[in-house]
Amino acid sequence: MTGVRLAACAEMVYLDLPLLDRIKRITDRGLLVEIWDWSSKDVDELASSGAEFSSMTGYLRGNLTEPDGIDELLSTAAQSLEVAERLNCPRLNLHGTGLGDRGLAVRPVQVVTPTMWLTAAETLRKIAELGATAGRMFVLENLNLAVDHPGTPFATAADTLALVKAVDHPNLRLNLDLYHAQIGEGNLIELLTKTLPYIGEIQVADVPGRCEPGTGEINYPAIASALKAIGYTGVVGLEAWASGDPDAALDAFEAAFAPAR
Repeated sequence: MTGVRLAACAEMVYLDLPLLDRIKRITDRGLLVEIWDWSSKDVDELASSGAEFSSMTGYLRGNLTEPDGIDELLSTAAQSLEVAERLNCPRLNLHGTGLGDRGLAVRPVQVVTPTMWLTAAETLRKIAELGATAGRMFVLENLNLAVDHPGTPFATAADTLALVKAVDHPNLRLNLDLYHAQIGEGNLIELLTKTLPYIGEIQVADVPGRCEPGTGEINYPAIASALKAIGYTGVVGLEAWASGDPDAALDAFEAAFAPAR
């Protein structure tokens, strides 16, 4: 059985370089590349970069529960699938609602009703069917409410797991972000074990500060050993700021996950 594959988010490291140079630096290290909003980028340049992409944003606008938001989500998800085909990117990332400046919810929600839960599940079922037709996987990312994303509905790992389980479709899985989960829920190794059958990808950063492993309180070598023990062989992506030198940050990331490779 092979181990995990490692990726790094080009939006968060080597920030003094143009995007294509960041992608090259990440690729030269043998890592997969993650990007966010494709609409702000030259897709032709990305496609010719030689990078192996792991994930990208899977929508531009919309949400899971309001009629106009659902239409926008489905429409821009279809556009994203076309770009994912050009980049040969297997996973497209979703959130509980659209995120705007500084990651804040475009339409904040404080109370999620039972009707909203049912509507969200139905919307995600349609998203999964789009993914199946295109041969791509959508992944629903958990977020934290306390620090980065207040007002986001369906934000916790428990919420995203409930929705993915309700839809129960192979083209909809979790993007389990351990940075967000540590802030919101903790108990990360048990969370990994419980969610393993539904994980499409794992993202990591340390707490506090959202920097590379070793800069905060999460014992990422122990996380890596747990991933090995439970048999996870998917992607672990570093979605973190470099606390200093970007190469040193990526060195720390690779060292922390050596037990899982």
